[in-house]
Amino acid sequence: MYQDGDLLIGGLFEIQRYLKVFPELSFRTEPKLPRCELFYMTSFQQALTMVFAINEINNNPNLLPNITLGYQIYDNCLRLGVAFRGATALVSGTEETVSDLNCKGAPPVIGIIGDPGSTHSIAISSVLGLFRLPMISYYATCSCLSDRKKYPSFFRTIPSDAFQVRAMVQILKHFGWTWVGLIYSDNDYGIYAAQSFHQEMELFGYCVAFSEILPNDNNPIDIQHITRVIQSSTARVVVVFSASSLLIPLMNEVVLQNITGRQWIASEAWATSPVFRTPRFQPFLGGTMGIAIRRGDIQGLHDFLLCIRPNNDQRNDIVRIFWENIFGCSFETEGKGTDGEQVKKVCTGQEDLSTTNTPFTDVSGLRASYNVYKAIYALAHALHDLMQCEEGRGPFSGNRCADLTNLKPWQLVHYLQKVNFTTGFGDHVSFDKNGDALAIYDVLNWQPSADGSIKLHNVGVVNEGAATGMVLTLDEDAFYWNFETTKVITYEC
Repeated sequence: MYQDGDLLIGGLFEIQRYLKVFPELSFRTEPKLPRCELFYMTSFQQALTMVFAINEINNNPNLLPNITLGYQIYDNCLRLGVAFRGATALVSGTEETVSDLNCKGAPPVIGIIGDPGSTHSIAISSVLGLFRLPMISYYATCSCLSDRKKYPSFFRTIPSDAFQVRAMVQILKHFGWTWVGLIYSDNDYGIYAAQSFHQEMELFGYCVAFSEILPNDNNPIDIQHITRVIQSSTARVVVVFSASSLLIPLMNEVVLQNITGRQWIASEAWATSPVFRTPRFQPFLGGTMGIAIRRGDIQGLHDFLLCIRPNNDQRNDIVRIFWENIFGCSFETEGKGTDGEQVKKVCTGQEDLSTTNTPFTDVSGLRASYNVYKAIYALAHALHDLMQCEEGRGPFSGNRCADLTNLKPWQLVHYLQKVNFTTGFGDHVSFDKNGDALAIYDVLNWQPSADGSIKLHNVGVVNEGAATGMVLTLDEDAFYWNFETTKVITYEC
């Protein structure tokens, strides 16, 4: 997606997924090539939240007056190569010729919002850090990204896993669950979180009954092995660090094998995922406890989302793809587009979004989208502070100020490090010396609803302040348990 402006902000979101299906090794059929099969409505909402925030800032006379922000947004398709290529295009531009041989002027983008993945952020920030171009992730939580020497221009509006792991162990300690299983994804997010989890458990004298890695290739042999481990273990509490997309094959197998009576504890990457909150999963995942990133309200976002319309601009083709997915139609008029053997209806572009019921228009639990919103405003406030500089009183060599016509990325990083503001929802936004956000989480409990699906209930808060340390507040009367808590087995290590 693209919109012109005096200064551009780049964005990286995981809107579609190129699904690599584990091939059938029968030598009778040709393996399927990776293809785009999934469109994430929640991720597209996050991308549109970036657009909404920029439009809101452009209409605010008190923030960045006389400056119009634009954007350039890429879909990373959940693949590192695609994400890195998008980031490279954002920071270097896509023009084939260079018009200014002196290399003066602002960079193609003044900063990047994203990437949501820790592995992607590590790779991209390693390069962006060389040029001190600011990158603010709204979802990358790997504690490794707090290393200012390796990632000098990386910021995030989500707490690092170092805080999340401590929050999880606080919950285990509260309920006296000392014997737990651990499952984690085979990427930087899962591996670093698992290492921290083992260390925190040892610190309290608790035990990890088993530790299993989720396969990235959906290999059914690996998935069945993990379910056998879960079934045979006496541990009834299972902690999982993984994105929901990598967890789907395992949970499908949990249903097939009828594995019940487990207390699942979800990391923030899947604690709010709508994928598992269906009647099919309720008997198995009801009662799940999750660590969730802070929820917030964004006034006006719902109406904005309902006003989105596709157009013929190829730079905004993702809106057309979204439209085809949500309405089950096609803009291809020749043959009217096909879906297998079924003929799709033709999209008119005038379909009514208010008649749909998807996570895209659901703004009741804005978490990642709220982080995107805060990230955009952090960049805007940093840029605003930079523009307020009085010549002769600036923070740079010789008391100079930054020149907006020849803006250096590291100058914006300087102001971003000092940013300090409050959102309309009342949350304070600032960064510590490592670029990390204030650590605060909601504690969620998955409870059955009248239609048999699962609804999220906020049952507590975990807040870590510099003076108070980790503080856990739980409303135990509000919990739903899917098993008898007295049957949770504990061991002395």
